[in-house]
Amino acid sequence: MEMFWPYLKAFLVGGALCLIGQLLIDKTKLTPARILTSYVVTGVVLGALGLYQPLVDFAGAGASVPLTGFGNLLAKGVREAVEEKGLVGAFTGGIGASAGGICAAVFFALIAALLFRSREKK
Repeated sequence: MEMFWPYLKAFLVGGALCLIGQLLIDKTKLTPARILTSYVVTGVVLGALGLYQPLVDFAGAGASVPLTGFGNLLAKGVREAVEEKGLVGAFTGGIGASAGGICAAVFFALIAALLFRSREKK
């Protein structure tokens, strides 16, 4: 049972973040693009204030994989780069910290574009 607990925490936290996003789509007039952007910005703000890391420590991938986790990663990268490089780090830290995820997203998007043919909805 102890081995199952981290998976349950990740599922519940990640599921709650997805549930909030779905409720925003269903109950508001916000576009999906605005909701996604607000998730990233929320992650940046919570990460900058140090409030998001306890959630990552608790839920692991359930908090670090969603878009709020990406925002937290950007804030963390900027904070570390500013300590190391000064003001220049404010411009380079976020991209440096998230380069692996961005590269993976571009790579898998390319693979999907090569394997599948897009077409208009009917």
